[in-house]
Amino acid sequence: MNAAQLTEQSLLILRSLGFPRAQLNERSALCLLAITGLRPGQNWPDAQSGLIGITPIMEFAREHFGKEYAPNTRETIRRQSMHQFVDAGLALYNPDDPSRAVNSPRAAYQIAPEALALVQTYGTDSWPANLEVYLGARDTLAARYANEREQARLPVRVREGQEIHLSAGEHSELIKAIVEDFSSRFVPGGKLVYVGDTGDKVGYFDEELLASLGVTVDPHGKMPDAIIYDAERNWLVLAEAVTSHGPVDGKRRDELKHLFGGATAGLVYVTAFPTRAVMARYLPVVAWETEVWVSEAPSHLVHFNGVRFLGPYDN
Repeated sequence: MNAAQLTEQSLLILRSLGFPRAQLNERSALCLLAITGLRPGQNWPDAQSGLIGITPIMEFAREHFGKEYAPNTRETIRRQSMHQFVDAGLALYNPDDPSRAVNSPRAAYQIAPEALALVQTYGTDSWPANLEVYLGARDTLAARYANEREQARLPVRVREGQEIHLSAGEHSELIKAIVEDFSSRFVPGGKLVYVGDTGDKVGYFDEELLASLGVTVDPHGKMPDAIIYDAERNWLVLAEAVTSHGPVDGKRRDELKHLFGGATAGLVYVTAFPTRAVMARYLPVVAWETEVWVSEAPSHLVHFNGVRFLGPYDN
């Protein structure tokens, strides 16, 4: 079959599988072709299973189907096509390493075995019966794969008797250390206000508590990785977890100061690093009047201030 025929049939398969309108488009059709490795000149029995990332999916579409995607389309493909494929059990996410971070450049997808067996029969006499069997079990399959993904997520204790689960990865490990270790040492009795997550963006958010401190924000905006409220000292601790980028430099400090400018609590800015080696790469840009914490040496703080230790500063 030629490129147009394969694309149309891929779209028909997605429609048969019951995907909503937002996924019934050329982008999602090409994603299905990419995860099955189907090229013009082949037929559905030639579909194969292999690992493929978002950028290779875009390269596959360009090379074999003449579809050029701009670099900023990457997130659209991930969030508006592949995310739904994974939720539906059509594709697996990082099946070779479920603990791989969401934002890892090695993140990869693979068509689920049951889905591969189904699409390989498209256009044959057995397709209708196979489709019926697959659809009958799809909710079960999707639930099973969702449970496997959940087991790979990182548990974080946000308060007594309550846990959340963050996407796996080094960044989430550091956020967990901020919430469970830094907080207990330097903000004892502090109340967790917010935790970000690379996968879901928001892992935990006590919006009511933050509003009571005079701050209303968009949790999908430029939030820090963790926010902790120290009621006794009336401090709002804004912490950034840095494994590869994003320390509280002068620009980021100004952003946070503006975002939380209406707070009735004093603002404390903290950059957390996993190791001193990582910290050393960013020391030249860490802003004054901020704090640095290293999870491998959890009982110490580095104070970038000069006039006092941990605490807020008057504007």
